[in-house]
Order: sequence, then C-alpha cells, then structure tokens
Amino acid sequence: MSDTYSPIPELNLLKEFDDECADFYSPGFELREYHKGFWLESENSEFDDRVIPFAQATTSGSLYALWRFDDRADLATLPVLFLGDEGDLYVVAHNLRDLFWGLLDEEFDGPAPTRQTYLDTRQAYLTWLERNFGPAAPTFERSPMEEHGWRFVDWLLSVGEEDAADVVIENLALFEVSRPS
Repeated sequence: MSDTYSPIPELNLLKEFDDECADFYSPGFELREYHKGFWLESENSEFDDRVIPFAQATTSGSLYALWRFDDRADLATLPVLFLGDEGDLYVVAHNLRDLFWGLLDEEFDGPAPTRQTYLDTRQAYLTWLERNFGPAAPTFERSPMEEHGWRFVDWLLSVGEEDAADVVIENLALFEVSRPS
C-alpha cells in the first residue's frame, strides 16, 4: 500500500507543505483523507464515484471536492466543487491551481487570524504557491459557474440528484449565469 496522499501530484505537493505547517494558511481550509466521506445523504454510487472530496473548506464542515465529469488522466485540471455544510453546492474553481490561489482570499470563512504563526505560515504558503505554480494566479475568461455550472446541473439530473441540481440552479440564478443556448 502506498503512503502517497492522492493520485494527484499537485495535491501531494500541498500535502507535503501542509504537513510541515505550524498553523493554518487559509481560514477554514484543512486537507482531509482523499476521496473519503460523503456530503449528500444518499447511496448514489454514481455521485460518489465522480465527486472526490479532499479538503474541509470552512470551519463549520463544508468540503472541497473534485468533480470528475470525464475520464481525463490529469485530475488536477478537474473543476472544484464547494459542498456546503448547510446544503449549498456550486463550482468554486476551474481546477486545483485556481483553488490554491483562491485560498489566499482571507474573507471566505470569516476574518483571518492575526496571530504571528498564522501570518508566517500564510507567507510560507504564498512562497510555496509561487515556487510550484508560478508568480500569478491563472486567469480565465469566465467564472467557474459560467464555465461548468449548467453542465454540472445536467450531470446531477442524469444521476438522479434532483435536489442537488435545484440548489445549483438557485446558485446559477444568484450568480446571474443563464443557460447557454
């Protein structure tokens, strides 16, 4: 049995960094066991096979997960989902690198700590990010919801997750994302 955290090199790099941290580097973010746990209270193996949780997103228990909408080899390029502890659901990032840069948003899970160990760890994270993925966040023409939201809705409906699809549709309306023609 391998001691590797995941089959994704980018996540393994983050896990190595994470294991050396003295504090959090993003409010609410914490790696968890790769592809373990569930969000929906269903026994839908199609959902569970294609939604791969890997991190806690907030201090209240929301999760980040990859959405495996196809069978590409490079899992790091899959969209990242936010699975809220109160039932919220949306596409939060285009891929892992987009999420990694997004973790610098200190206001996502409430005010950031002001303790020095947090500030030092956060600076170390930024240095790690720039060293491993370049000096700037990736740019995209459309938001993650614009890019993947309606495809995600259609997939949820195809695997029988109507309630989850309704939540995503509400978020698409909130983000003012119309269905493409």
